Amino acid sequence: MKKKIFAALICASMIGCLAATPVLADETVKADGDYKIAVITMDSVDQHWVSLKEGAEEEAKADDVTVDFMAPDVKDDAKQIECINNAVAGGYDALMVAANSEDAVSGALQEAIDAGMKLVYVDSPANVEAEATFSTDNKAAGKTAGEEMIKALEDKGVKDGSIGIVNINNSTNTAIQREAGFREAFEGTDYELLETQFCEGDAAKAQTIAENYITEGVVGIYGTNEGASTGVGNAIKASGSDEIIGVGFDKSDTLKGLIEDGYLVCTMAQNPDQMGKLGVQACIKALNGEDLGGEVTDTGVSVLTKESLAEDGAEETEEAAE
Repeated sequence: MKKKIFAALICASMIGCLAATPVLADETVKADGDYKIAVITMDSVDQHWVSLKEGAEEEAKADDVTVDFMAPDVKDDAKQIECINNAVAGGYDALMVAANSEDAVSGALQEAIDAGMKLVYVDSPANVEAEATFSTDNKAAGKTAGEEMIKALEDKGVKDGSIGIVNINNSTNTAIQREAGFREAFEGTDYELLETQFCEGDAAKAQTIAENYITEGVVGIYGTNEGASTGVGNAIKASGSDEIIGVGFDKSDTLKGLIEDGYLVCTMAQNPDQMGKLGVQACIKALNGEDLGGEVTDTGVSVLTKESLAEDGAEETEEAAE
């Protein structure tokens, strides 16, 4: 599979964060038919997936095609496979999928392709070739998360200690890459990365895991998605300690609040709306007969900190006053 990177991490020290320029879906694609596209993400609850859905629906309206959001209510391989099978039975022309597992859903996706459907990945791929993929460079973003934690620890004068990792599972491509990048950032340091614990993206489970890490005396905890990060921030908040460094992944109003209140140092913010828009465009192009070559597009990431959120808020206030 060819890999084409359209975004790179850029240092933006003026606002205390790193940022990647997102690829913008700034074109209108003309559909050659009345195409139906099924959007199947890992679940239908996380704000990340809701934003992706909204981006896809906005693009579908502009391009005059039908998009239906068919995600399961929870992250579950069997439920996602059922959604894929329902899309095939429903006569959809293309699938936009964020695979919950690289392996578990691959059989169902191959059957969909064999039935004549076009496949485009958004956020997280499986082990089946697709027309195109639109996702974050998760390993690079995970490494940035690690670097941000190291910087925050060193700013407190903490040069060693144990670090906890709350991941989604050990089968989702994005989760694997985000952890691998994070661990890479700590190579050659005196910090000890503890055994990863898994929460299936559930914030309550993540909080329990993080609280256990805190009991063990960790100096930092990393959450690899919205639910995991929310649990990490809530556990640090409940502990009453201002010495534990929390770093998250994904963007939501809850995570922004945890950063503003000082319970998380930062979070890696993706651009799910652009994934949705670009995914719909790719489905239309593939259905029109265009060869997309299996390209992988990095849709960008930025590091949200208390400082950058404050600056964004000030800019919004200024714009409202104009």
